[in-house]
Amino acid sequence: MDDNTLLEIADLRIAFRVDRRTTLEAVRGVSFQVPRNATVALVGESGSGKSVSSLAVMGLLPPDTTVIDPASRIRFDGRDLLTLSADERRALCGKDIAMIFQEPMSSLNPVFTAGAQIGEVLRLHLGMSAAQARRRTLELLDEVGIPDPAVKIDAYPSQMSGGQQQRVMIAMAIACAPKLLIADEPTTALDVTIQKQIMELLARLQKRHAMAVLFITHDLGLVAQIADHVVVMRHGEVREAGPAQDVLQRPQDGYTKALLHCRPSLDARPWHLPVIADYLAEGPGASPLPPPHPLERQRGYRPDDQPLLVVNKLSKSFYLRQGWFGKREFQAVKDVSFTLARGKTLGVVGESGSGKTTVGLTLLRLHQATGGSAMFDGRDLLAMTAREFQAYKRRIQIIFQNPYASLNPRFTVGQILLEPMRIHRIGADDRERTAIAHGLLEKVGLPASAFQRYPHEFSGGQRQRIAIARCLTMQPEILVCDESVSALDVSVQAQVLNLLQDLQDEFGLSYIFISHDLSVVKYIADQVMVMHQGAVVEMADSDQLYRDPAHPYTRALLAAIPRHG
Repeated sequence: MDDNTLLEIADLRIAFRVDRRTTLEAVRGVSFQVPRNATVALVGESGSGKSVSSLAVMGLLPPDTTVIDPASRIRFDGRDLLTLSADERRALCGKDIAMIFQEPMSSLNPVFTAGAQIGEVLRLHLGMSAAQARRRTLELLDEVGIPDPAVKIDAYPSQMSGGQQQRVMIAMAIACAPKLLIADEPTTALDVTIQKQIMELLARLQKRHAMAVLFITHDLGLVAQIADHVVVMRHGEVREAGPAQDVLQRPQDGYTKALLHCRPSLDARPWHLPVIADYLAEGPGASPLPPPHPLERQRGYRPDDQPLLVVNKLSKSFYLRQGWFGKREFQAVKDVSFTLARGKTLGVVGESGSGKTTVGLTLLRLHQATGGSAMFDGRDLLAMTAREFQAYKRRIQIIFQNPYASLNPRFTVGQILLEPMRIHRIGADDRERTAIAHGLLEKVGLPASAFQRYPHEFSGGQRQRIAIARCLTMQPEILVCDESVSALDVSVQAQVLNLLQDLQDEFGLSYIFISHDLSVVKYIADQVMVMHQGAVVEMADSDQLYRDPAHPYTRALLAAIPRHG
């Protein structure tokens, strides 16, 4: 370990005990270095071992179930972390090594104010008094860009936006001026504009405090903005490592190439997005990649497109209690109008709080509209009685954002697929319904054996396929996709987008595709509706909007899209 190396991981092997006889190897001989004052990006999909490696550095893996090979080495600033006592490790982590976790709402204590949580770090590691800690906390909140630090210091996490919560996490991490900052997917759940702000903030802090940064992500677009070196991991192993420019512009490993090309591009719209399997077929003796489809997909509305859903001045207000007896109106959706054509996709984009999800839920009558109309097949969905709407439920379905929360964990996949068919009397009997369910599993790329298994036995991408199959049991005409690929790794995202496109080609489905990921929307949408603070600020065909955005807010969203290379 030379003087310029701050962190060295050598032959790290980590396994987890499943039971008395079984262990699962999560990290398999990983080695890499983090130089002083440099940023190293650790890249890979879920299950690659990147977060496990970082938690091993912090000493946060569960001791009862974790087995670290005795030959493994984690050296920080000349000290072997794996040989330190618990007290020595605790004194080091939080002071010289700090970590920003992926989900700020679950990482911050909801019953303590932001100031109390930052102040605890200062008192514990630097021995500051309460008054000193408060003064320093105000300085830190200002440094990370929190507005009105004197007010926000006494605010609880629930009273802050996602971006502000993440800034509080960053303030806690840099409070003791650490030598190494580990950032584990710090922008995954954030809107594209907030993501850009956080990335710029981390870059400024890294330069100002002369920190080394270990940045963990699955998005190579972000890596291009911040990293000096890149380490690509898959299945617990390092697949490729080197200077960021070399890895991003001249990747050698098929997996790295796949990560770079699976994500939709703003410059092209291939008939199908490439997936990991296309690139991992490379190598000596392997068959060549299949030739790409000769055509790109053409998007946009045509004059002869048949309207399927016509929404006019849709509004939705929520009423918040104010004082003992008063209430205050909050307009989440303000006079939204659009037309969805048969077999087409309307992309709905905007930041959190823009009202885009509320539009989808109100059309499904999961929220009660406070104004407007939604004409579907000559009938106003919003004016129907509950009994009348029952017949329309099967014709407009929704795929929710979180595939882990949207499936009943106590039901098998078969029960999940059969239940809606029974309720809506689709199929003559359970034998016919089972046959339909098996056909849908095949349609979404799952084996017949999935019918007898439970949701927890599947990956996130497979669960989203199950959710799509459940929607298809209703033979719908409209699918509302509410951030339905945002929680997925880039390669799984590509698979699900390809599936949605194939289903639209085959069944003529219409999609309302809600997302904050503008690259994905550019790929799949024919028309894009941009929302801001509950109102539509711009609407245009996909290519037109991305080529020549008219509204300043749209231009700001497009400017924040990360680009690799």
